[in-house]
Amino acid sequence: MKNLNIKRYLATFSVFLLSLSFSLAISFFIIKSIYPTETSAATLTSASATLSNPRLSYRAGANSGVAGTSTVEIDATGNPDNNTNHLFPGDSVCFLNQGITGCIGSVNYTVANISSTTIFNLSSPLTTSVDTSGYVTATQSGSLTMTFTLVNTIPAGGNIFITIPVASTGNVNDGIPDTGSSNTTDGFDFNKLEPTSVNVSSTGGTCADGWNTPVVASASGTITVTKATSSCAGATVTVVVPNLVNPTPFTSGHTQGGADYYKIAIATRDGGNNTLDSVNVGVAPVEGVLVSATVDQTLAFTVGAVASGQTKCGTTTTIASTAYSIPWGTIVTANAFKDAAQTLEVSTNASGGYTVNIEENDQMGMNGGACVGATAGEANNCIKDTTCDSGTCTQTTASAWTTATNNGLGYSLENITGTDAAFLHGGNFTAKQIPDREVPEDKQTVMSNVDPVSANKINVCYRISISGTQPAGYYYNKVKYTATATF
Repeated sequence: MKNLNIKRYLATFSVFLLSLSFSLAISFFIIKSIYPTETSAATLTSASATLSNPRLSYRAGANSGVAGTSTVEIDATGNPDNNTNHLFPGDSVCFLNQGITGCIGSVNYTVANISSTTIFNLSSPLTTSVDTSGYVTATQSGSLTMTFTLVNTIPAGGNIFITIPVASTGNVNDGIPDTGSSNTTDGFDFNKLEPTSVNVSSTGGTCADGWNTPVVASASGTITVTKATSSCAGATVTVVVPNLVNPTPFTSGHTQGGADYYKIAIATRDGGNNTLDSVNVGVAPVEGVLVSATVDQTLAFTVGAVASGQTKCGTTTTIASTAYSIPWGTIVTANAFKDAAQTLEVSTNASGGYTVNIEENDQMGMNGGACVGATAGEANNCIKDTTCDSGTCTQTTASAWTTATNNGLGYSLENITGTDAAFLHGGNFTAKQIPDREVPEDKQTVMSNVDPVSANKINVCYRISISGTQPAGYYYNKVKYTATATF
């Protein structure tokens, strides 16, 4: 069993979809649940914490990898990650020695493809053999944004005191993901955080500028921001901490697709460091990326598998999905639909309900290559987003799509429990494009409710069709779901 370092991770909910055609797979990342926030007797109001990147960092044991080759095998036991389910094409990886003192040879590599649950291939050969007592790591980092409204006035000389979970052992300030068995030993890495890069701002109330440069103590995970020149009353304060490195999964009790839960403590204090107001906001990183949610209370978001041969959105699924992939396989028949589906389920006690939004980083490009503009297609080595039968459907406008010679990738929706789907298939596979952020296009809502809900479900039905002249190759893009509760 490998020796492990330890880290935590910030919250939000994300599902990441990796679409592939011709050896084509769509991979989803799921945030299952976020627990209620614990608060002190004197409570800051409207408190939330948001991660720009909620994907857990990856760490597996290195089993084999020889200089001059591009194939790496991981150790399948005893580490935060014991398979390649949480590793994806395009991820940047480095190989640590047993002492975890940095990337061997100071080289980072790019994942080209995944061969099995224990083997992946690099886009370039290893310059140095891996340390078989060391690790494979893929670092995920991003900014943490905390927002809260003051109840009591922070006087001149008072401060904001923030505690971010960090690992109980190891170097928590070197930019290398840490690990641990639970949220008491795992945590975030401060990544050589410069105090001047921490940003503090406010709106409303009476709160002029005059915050001192924050004092950062990475060993304890604390940040102290003192109000130097005047008081701050009735304001909504925002603190942004950049470039935190996310933890790896817990080594005990973690299930892939289930979030690891952490608490961030926020307190305001007077000049004698006596607490005025405080709140704990929960954050829950998961095997996912670039998804955020405001967390005050309870929000659970789950993606579920759908078997082949099921009637969904008025059509029959031709492949079986899992909770984290839709394996289209090799597409050998042109101008013919392939259909797949997954279920989305949401529960929340938020008084304002919730929304689930969808977006893609780009259209499906060969080997993940750029598909510039909204109309990039097979001439650009891209599988375009569908324009449906009428040629008019977009990310905002739905239209019928029943003719397979109208090629592309699109999706439709149907309700299972509740009426939360943003639009319906209508019996003729009324479809939309996935919003393309490269264009750029705004993300769109697929599921929402203005009230608390319990286990409301929809089907998301994916459809693909290619022409007979689509260039052969490996295509993918990345699609993100963002689940946000309104408390």
